[in-house]
Amino acid sequence: MAETLGAKRQRMDEVLEILRQRYPTPQCALHHRNAFELLVATILSAQCTDARVNLVTPALFKHYPTPKALALSHPAEVEKLIQSAGFFRAKTKSIRSAAGDIVAHHGGAVPDTMEALTALRGVGRKTANVVLGNAFGQNVGVVVDTHVTRLSQRLGFSRQKDPVKIEQDLMKLVPQAEWTNFSHRLIFLGREVCTARRPNCTNCPLLTRCPTGPRLIKSGKARITDNAP
Repeated sequence: MAETLGAKRQRMDEVLEILRQRYPTPQCALHHRNAFELLVATILSAQCTDARVNLVTPALFKHYPTPKALALSHPAEVEKLIQSAGFFRAKTKSIRSAAGDIVAHHGGAVPDTMEALTALRGVGRKTANVVLGNAFGQNVGVVVDTHVTRLSQRLGFSRQKDPVKIEQDLMKLVPQAEWTNFSHRLIFLGREVCTARRPNCTNCPLLTRCPTGPRLIKSGKARITDNAP
């Protein structure tokens, strides 16, 4: 029998409480000092680890501390600085274009609305959600990266593959005030426990709230630990 929306919301409430206990003070993993740095770092994080981006951005922001400086930069110099983040030519074009738009249309200040952010070249809804939630404290949407996608599907909260549709499913289940922190917590769990290749189900705090949990426990492939909620 398909899970009703009400039952799914109740299960999500339980998941949220467990995640709050495990990650009481979630923070954005991308190092930044302002909205501009976070915007650039998020663009660079596409198909790259946050740890790698954090190694790249200090030198980048030392050379180009403002949108104007980055907009006026020479592409080859930026490419050299961000090369290890992968797809450096495309990312150079994106961050320089976004910086140029910020200077040309927003007086050099990163805009604080979804409409304005997604109008910047190279900026999609995911990047805008990261900036709005972490730099401006606005819960406008749910950040859906590879971890959130994977865990949302495994936990049975969405059957969609498109990030925008997954976000819509999650926004129906998670209170708006929790949207930003929920993403952080789910990402942390995805990195630490519910990994892509070898999920550590026995040590997952959500085992008994996961649709596959009972089957894994019954088959002996996972067990409930003493500290499981």
